[in-house]
Amino acid sequence: MINVEIISIGDELLIGQTINTNASWMGAQLAGNGIKVSHVVTISDTWEAITTALEDAGKRSQVVLITGGLGPTKDDITKQVLCSYFNTKLVLDQNVLNHVESFFIKRNRPMLEVNKLQAMVPEACEVLFNEQGTAPGMWFEKEGVIFVSMPGVPYEMKYLVETYVIPRLIERYPVKKLIQKTYLTQGIGESFLADRLTDWENQLREEGLDLAYLPSPGMVKLRISSSSGNQSRVAFYGEELKRMIPAYLYGEDEESLPEVIGKLLLEKGETVGTVESCTGGSIMASLTSISGSSNYVLGGLITYSNDLKMKLADVSSQTLEDFGAVSEEVVLEMAAGGKKTLGVDWSISVSGIAGPLGGSDEKPVGTVWIAIDGPKGKISRKFLFGTDRQRTVQMTVLTALNLLRCEILGINIEKKQD
Repeated sequence: MINVEIISIGDELLIGQTINTNASWMGAQLAGNGIKVSHVVTISDTWEAITTALEDAGKRSQVVLITGGLGPTKDDITKQVLCSYFNTKLVLDQNVLNHVESFFIKRNRPMLEVNKLQAMVPEACEVLFNEQGTAPGMWFEKEGVIFVSMPGVPYEMKYLVETYVIPRLIERYPVKKLIQKTYLTQGIGESFLADRLTDWENQLREEGLDLAYLPSPGMVKLRISSSSGNQSRVAFYGEELKRMIPAYLYGEDEESLPEVIGKLLLEKGETVGTVESCTGGSIMASLTSISGSSNYVLGGLITYSNDLKMKLADVSSQTLEDFGAVSEEVVLEMAAGGKKTLGVDWSISVSGIAGPLGGSDEKPVGTVWIAIDGPKGKISRKFLFGTDRQRTVQMTVLTALNLLRCEILGINIEKKQD
């Protein structure tokens, strides 16, 4: 097993201006090919920081992947530091220069003198030709350690990793391909999920498989892994998981709830619409983020005020007066009114107190009612999502979509009340 280190260069990463998605993407791609990332280091774009990072990485890792600092501007100094570290000099690479020139010609843009600097590369490196941009990748070797410097632009880095880095590492080092599958759950917390899956997890681990819980607001990912490449057992435990928690497990790997719902509605030839209060159209935005959603999403109503709840969704003024806007009675009428007005098979309605203002002892901030009116009847559920406004909206969207998924599939949903 080889140890790989990732060095990410850029002050924008350190101050939080840019999220370091490059490192996480590389880690995932390498792990999927049986290559372990042992360290991830983020440093500023300074001579001292880069030099120190290279020296430290060279002592503890066999492969060092570097991203960032390869632009044409004066503050991009990575190539100069690499020349110093590998005791070499910058030379003009004519093939790279030709590529840079053609890059600007194709886009009908003028090429500045500063852009020609991208064709200057350390003499000691092997150039990795970058079809996606103007800055090439650079492959070095020193005292048995491989160093690969790549641009920080994500799609350029991904091209170089997929085209050169991973294939070469697999060819040079004996690695066992890591088999892993991720299952996506919604509506159950990490600790409750772990408690429910205790026996299943113990058996999985006894067979030499690994399980990781990856929580985020509104959902928990479960990643099953086999370092020995046992794909059949990973698949077996995945199927067991689907059988055990159908109300919570909605998809696999990169699937999203809107995608899953879209496939279900297309298969059944059914349509959906929304009536939203506290989410302000976020459920509709989520549903319509999927290409082709116009085949099953007909529209939505944003009824933030009580007046519009009555005018657009046909909610009774008496119901609003007796129970308040955030109530089971109101969301059921909203869902029924939306179904009729929009002419859809499935209507989702939500009303809640997103906060931070507006709560009471009876209905604290984070109280949300969700209802669904469909071909099989109506359901309603009450939730308490906490005091953070953005989190409450996000949780409401995910929860409402998963409730719809369960209703479409006829899955019995556990009732959640105070």
